[in-house]
Amino acid sequence: MHREQLLSIKRDDARQYSKSSKKWQAAVDSAVHISRLLAPRCREHGIEVMPQNTFSRREIVGLLGVGMAMPSFGFSSRTEFPFNIRTITAGIELASIDDIGRLKAVIRFLDNARTRFRDEGYVVQTIRVATQPLSLYRRNWLNGETIEMIGALDAIAAENGVMLNVGPVINSDDYDPEFGAWTSELIRATSATSLTVNVASSDGGVHGKSVRAAADAIKQVGRDTKGGEGNFRFAAIAHSPTRTPFYPAAFHEGPDAFGIGLESPNLLGAAVAGLSDRPGVVDLAEGGRRMTAALERAIGPIAEIAASISNELDWNYNGVDVSPAPGVDASIGKVIESLTGAPFGSSSTLSACAAVTSAIQGVSAETCGYSGLMLPPLEDPVLARRMSEGRFGVQELLLYSSVCGTGLDVVPLPGSTTVDQLAALIHDVASLANRWEKPLSARLFPVPGKAVGDAVSFDNPFMVDSHVVAP
Repeated sequence: MHREQLLSIKRDDARQYSKSSKKWQAAVDSAVHISRLLAPRCREHGIEVMPQNTFSRREIVGLLGVGMAMPSFGFSSRTEFPFNIRTITAGIELASIDDIGRLKAVIRFLDNARTRFRDEGYVVQTIRVATQPLSLYRRNWLNGETIEMIGALDAIAAENGVMLNVGPVINSDDYDPEFGAWTSELIRATSATSLTVNVASSDGGVHGKSVRAAADAIKQVGRDTKGGEGNFRFAAIAHSPTRTPFYPAAFHEGPDAFGIGLESPNLLGAAVAGLSDRPGVVDLAEGGRRMTAALERAIGPIAEIAASISNELDWNYNGVDVSPAPGVDASIGKVIESLTGAPFGSSSTLSACAAVTSAIQGVSAETCGYSGLMLPPLEDPVLARRMSEGRFGVQELLLYSSVCGTGLDVVPLPGSTTVDQLAALIHDVASLANRWEKPLSARLFPVPGKAVGDAVSFDNPFMVDSHVVAP
């Protein structure tokens, strides 16, 4: 991809929203984030990428506004914030599936909240809405009319740059043979909507029927969407709490509330940098203390701003999900390798995962959601590379899940993976979550036409290239 094409992406994004100041600012945020996401690809094609602080936000606005060609990319990020706010997620209960006014109101709230954080210098990557489980506001939902009505909500969300989650559409142990096709049609009819199936709970144990329903859906979506990418917006969740800001597991119950999720691997990486002068010899306990302290310092000011928003706009504040969500230029795999001195997947990886989890759980600030270690291979360049090198696979990820909150998240599988094989993997995740009463999920990617060992790449800018692994 050439520099001129990348610049065109940013200019077009800005022009699309230039009719109003609010949407213009959202476009700038998107352009800044896109340039960050594309930076590694630019380097691969010999395009120079400027340091983070080369351009100010104001300069980026000017460049986008005039459509000026420039020799290289930059993005604005204040150095005192070596992390980003991945999401501000608002949880609401809809009165009905056509409660459009309610959705528009929450979007206005999210716009205000994002502006408050942006004015303080934070990069806010996304804003999101999570509803209560779909069946609670649409009793008979397994039909085309429901898809059309969700599509109307999706259009409003997408127009405003907001993501929407309708929660676990199957929330009890249930199976319908039509569910897979229905899910695939919903994914293809929308662009901003996610959904889940609940496959394990405290009162019901492992939901065997729901496991099968989720497997049907993953297989069907994988067949029907380009590269199987539709499964980015679908997952099987187990023991997942309400008040989770991160997708696709987010859903809501109770009064209006909002929470915050962070992209913080770079923060943690800076905290443990130089921990040991001897490669491979690292004090994991000291590393944990440093990471906890870094998170505490980062969360304090965020909590103050959030409390102010809560008081002024009369919204409950859930807290921060301190899970260090990775990104294409923020690798949690790199942090773990800094702790072990060895490639991810080597001996001691499990110990380092446990250390990061303990550091996260040691945060004393008000937290919400998973607040655990996530290991999504297709969203993390180091994890993707190590998986391509054959250093770990599905079984190792399940092992690491015993000490962290990952499950099997965005894992590329052969297109020939059967429903039975998918169900077996989901059942393993559900059993592990049920045994330890901890939140885990399965977001699996059967890639059409690909076999074990084949290279895979995706159009989704949040995903990185890797290789298919065995189920």
